[in-house]
Amino acid sequence: MLSSLTEGLRFLHVLAGTSALLAGVVALAARKGSRPHRIWGTLFVGAMVGMGLSADVLAVVIPDQLPNLLIGTFCIYLVVTSLQTVRHAQGESGFAEKVCLAAILCVGVPFAVLSFQLAAGRQPFLASATPFEGPVRVAMFIFTSIIWLCALGDARVIWRGGISGARRIGRHLWRMGLAFTLAVGSGFTNGLPRLLPDTLQIPLWLLFVPQLMALALVCYWGFRVRFTAWYDRQLLSL
Repeated sequence: MLSSLTEGLRFLHVLAGTSALLAGVVALAARKGSRPHRIWGTLFVGAMVGMGLSADVLAVVIPDQLPNLLIGTFCIYLVVTSLQTVRHAQGESGFAEKVCLAAILCVGVPFAVLSFQLAAGRQPFLASATPFEGPVRVAMFIFTSIIWLCALGDARVIWRGGISGARRIGRHLWRMGLAFTLAVGSGFTNGLPRLLPDTLQIPLWLLFVPQLMALALVCYWGFRVRFTAWYDRQLLSL
């Protein structure tokens, strides 16, 4: 019974992840703020939530996968808070922001403990089938830093009673873009190698190219929104 559940969840996880990649590409290509952008962006959020939830359940039912529970929850948090940002009116915040802050703190504390244990050379309190070595160790430190930056951002929004202007669009952009970058990374560095035949050898660095391209695109739009007149021109065109 458990094996059937696991296989079903794996299929759902792959299906949701593939759908997220396709929806994310279309949303990025569409004109920002247009109806297609909103529709495909909402589909991307739904697919990412499905991918994250299936990853969370798999992390619980499969031994030594609990770190993935934290990462899956973080992905859900990113897209949900990103969508909340543009669904709320400018300068508005409420109960949902407080729930999301509590959620990210629940993820951030275990990440902080893991990072401290890895930095101090101690045994991690969470077992992982993938050793916390090399790039994985570096990724843990990066994840921890980003998660606590997210928590500080949420606390700031709650303290100020909302966010507005280019900062509001920037918050939506970088959170949605980071979620897309994680989905691309998971698909190309984790999923794709399992589908390729053993006789086909691809350099490891090549698998990271799509993720780096997605990250570069996020940085480009973040700079354009926050440090150019793009946002003001968008307002004038409405």
